[in-house]
Amino acid sequence: MRIGFALALAASVACTGFARAQMYPTPHPVRRTTDATALHAQAMRREVTERFTIGLDAEERGRWDRAIPEFERIVALAPAEPQGSTAHYDLALAYAHVGRDDDASPHLHAAIALDPGFLAAMANLISVDLRRGDLADARATADRFLGIAPDSARALYSRGIVALATGDSKTAQTDFGRLLASDPSYAVAHYDLGLAELQLGRTTDAQREFAASLDLSPTYARARFALATVLLRTGKRIEARAAFERAAHDADGDTALVNLALSMRNAIAPE
Repeated sequence: MRIGFALALAASVACTGFARAQMYPTPHPVRRTTDATALHAQAMRREVTERFTIGLDAEERGRWDRAIPEFERIVALAPAEPQGSTAHYDLALAYAHVGRDDDASPHLHAAIALDPGFLAAMANLISVDLRRGDLADARATADRFLGIAPDSARALYSRGIVALATGDSKTAQTDFGRLLASDPSYAVAHYDLGLAELQLGRTTDAQREFAASLDLSPTYARARFALATVLLRTGKRIEARAAFERAAHDADGDTALVNLALSMRNAIAPE
C-alpha cells in the first residue's frame, strides 16, 4: 500500500516519489528475441519508462500542460501496477493544475481502483470533489480514507473539511478535535474547529479556538475575521471593529476578504 500525503495538490512531487522508486527497478539485460509479441512488449515498456521520465520532469517544473500528453499516452497503454495507477494519478494532478477538475476526478477514481490503498489519490480526490461541488463523493472518499488510516492527520483533516462543507458540524468537531489532540500547534485546524463550534452554537468554544489559531499564526486573516464576528455577536463592538480592521490589513491579496472586513468595520460606529 502506498502511503503518502498531498498538501492538497501542491505536494504532488512528494507523492509520486515512492511510486517512481517502484517504477524503475534495477535494470537487467534485455534478452535478444525476434518474437513479435516480445518485441512489442519491450517497446511498450521502453515507451512507458521514457514518457514517465518526461512527464514527471514536466510536473516538477510546473509544466502541467506538457505533462498531460505524456500521461495520457501511458494511460492508453495500460501498463501493469504500480505504473498504471501512478499514470492515472499524475494525469489527474496535471488536469487539476490546469483547471480541468472534471477530467481529473475519473482518473483519481481509476488510480484508487487499481491501488485501493493509494491514500494520496484519495486526499487529492477529496480536494477536487470539493472544488467541483460533488460533496457526496467527497464524503464517501473521506470516510474510506479515514477507515484505512484512522490516525492519519491528513485523513482527519480531509473528512473534517468535508463535514464542515456539508453541515455535519458534529463530525467536523470530532475530527478536528482528534487532530488537535495529537498536534495542538496546527493553526488552521483550530480555525476550522472554531467554525464547527460556531455552527453548533458554542460561541465561547469557538472564540477560544479562533484565539488559539491567532496565537499560533497572528496574521491569519480568516481566523481574525471569524473572531471579530464572535466579538460582535457578544456585544464587544470596540474589539470587533479593531479585529475587522486588522483582518483587512492581514488579508492583503485576498480582495474579497479585505472588502468584507472593511465593510463590517465601517458598519460599526467608532465609540
